Order: sequence, then C-alpha cells, then structure tokens
Amino acid sequence: MTDQPSAELPRVGLPDEAMREAARARQLRLTKPAGALGRLECLGAWAAAVQGACPPQLFAQPTVVVFAGDHGIARTAATSAYPPEVTAQMVLNFIAGGAAVNVLARRADAAVRVVDVSVDADVSYLDAADPSVAAHRIRRGSGSIDREDAMTLDEAQRAFALGRSIADREIDAGADLLIPGDMGIGNTTPAAALVGLLTSLDAAKVTGTGTGIDDATWMRKCAAVRDAMRRGRPLLADPIALLAAIGGADLAAMTGFILQAAVRRTPVILDGTISGACAMLADRLDFRARQWWVAGHQSTEPAHRAALHHLDLEPLLDYELRLGEGTGALLALPVLQAAIATLGQMATFDEAGVSDRDA
Repeated sequence: MTDQPSAELPRVGLPDEAMREAARARQLRLTKPAGALGRLECLGAWAAAVQGACPPQLFAQPTVVVFAGDHGIARTAATSAYPPEVTAQMVLNFIAGGAAVNVLARRADAAVRVVDVSVDADVSYLDAADPSVAAHRIRRGSGSIDREDAMTLDEAQRAFALGRSIADREIDAGADLLIPGDMGIGNTTPAAALVGLLTSLDAAKVTGTGTGIDDATWMRKCAAVRDAMRRGRPLLADPIALLAAIGGADLAAMTGFILQAAVRRTPVILDGTISGACAMLADRLDFRARQWWVAGHQSTEPAHRAALHHLDLEPLLDYELRLGEGTGALLALPVLQAAIATLGQMATFDEAGVSDRDA
C-alpha cells in the first residue's frame, strides 16, 4: 500500500478542524434539542470544515463532470446489456441536455460538463454537437482487461493528468463543489476488478448486474473480473500502473479529478460504483483526500458497498440507483445544502428569545 502521496503530487491538506468544532458548538445554540437534526448536523460541520468558515455558505457553483469512455471487455466478453455504441450516443444526449444527469442538475442548480476521454468512436460523431468534448481524448476505447492491458502506462499517466487539469479548470472557473460522473458501457467491470483487489474480496463478491444483465451474462462478467484481478494483483502497490492494466482512461482521469479536488481544498460528492473505485485509488495516493469527500448515495452494485465500507464513508441516500452519470450525487446535493442552510440560518436560543433546557 502507498502510505504517502507520490513525490510528483502536491500534498493534500486537511479541512479546518477549528471550523468543524465551531459548527458543532453553534448546533448546540440553535433552537432545537441537541442532536435533533441527526446526520444533518454532522454534514453541516463537514461543510464548515471544508469551506473553512462557520457558518458555511450554500454552494454557489456545484459542477458535475461526466467522464466518458468505452471498455473493450464489454465487446469481447459481452458483459453488458447494451452495445458499446451507446456511449457515444449518450455523450450527445448529455450535450443536448436530455439525460437524467442534466434533468437533476437543472433541479439542483448545478452545471454539467462532459469529457470524451476514451469513447470508442471516431471523433467526427461530435461534429454537429461540440467537438471540444473530445479535444483531449486519450485514446479510442480500451483493451479487454481479462487478457490485455486497458492502456499503456503513458496513457494512464496522461489520463490521470487530464483529470487533474479538468479539476483545476473547473475550480479556477468558480466551481466550489465537484461531482464526478461517468458514462461508459462496460465500466462496472474494471471498477469491480479494482475494488475486488483493493478490498481483497473475491470477484463474485464485487460483481453486480450493472446495466441489468441476466444470469448468464453475470457469470461471464464475473469470470472477466476474476481474470482481470489476477492480471492486476502484481501491481497493487502502484495505483497508476494498476489503472493502466485493468482500469481505463476514463477511470484514470476521474481518479486524478477526485484527488486534485482535495489538493485544491474543494469538496466532492462521490456518486456510484465508478467514483467509488476511483476514490479508493486516490485514497491510496494520498490518504488525506477522503476528508474532502462525502458519499452521495449507495448503489445496488456490491462493489460500491465494498468501496464505501473501505473508505469509511456513509452514503447520504439509498434509492437503489445504478445509473451513474452523477445522478445519485445530485440527488444528495439538496440534502447537503439543507444541512448548510439549517446551520447558518436557524436562530439561536438567544436570538429567538427561546429558553433552552439548561436555562
């Protein structure tokens, strides 16, 4: 296990503990019984710590970045209910504003960006939409990880750097909360393999139904995950090399994105299985990074439950989602905003002229 961040990576700082304690003290003065708002109180204290202010402010510019990429395992091992062509079609849907992530983002006043990191389609598919979406594409698709590397080590390093630069770009443009989203047919297979290795769980314990596969497809997927885990096991000490072998360029970019957010002291709401796997890898690169994350929800995928347990993150919601895109995190965003609002806008006993129980 890598206990220290790479020498090439800036060290992640910790949230402001003084502001966390100030938030806890303020909660005791609000017009309610102590602890009556349950987890909202803990969430408000976390917001104060990551913002370095008490009371914290509502997040003004939450931003979702959807990392899109295809995975060769879906085509060679038939591990998905949908054909790989769907990824490019969904990227166009994101751009047009017609996907679930777009709908939920509008409701939550969040922006949505999409990045074609490794979609298996000629970039001309974007000509009538937004060619800039693929301006920094790393490669077209990935290798079938049960028998070959997903990409070269150089491609993995460039994808990781791309994710970091995207985080920097969004933060520099004003984003004060980031959400990693994903789109890629077959992407739960590498995610399951990564989580299985990092948690020492058997392939059968981390392999789920993904897009809604039948039993026969699940068995093929489970075999592919087991083969990928066997190939990746010698690389456990090197997260980037592990991503090159059994991950994908989209996952490497998301890992860099999540880690750089922590470097930049910008909080993250994690989404589902893909972001959970990437968070585990980012955590290996710098164990302090998890202090800047909350888990938006728990998906139905067993790999996601295993990842959250490993990271000691308790999901805010459990609506049995398995869509990805950032949808679960967006559903959790209003809960986070509610925690901030109650901490900052409720009256104290003194302000309201209400006697507390110790008066």
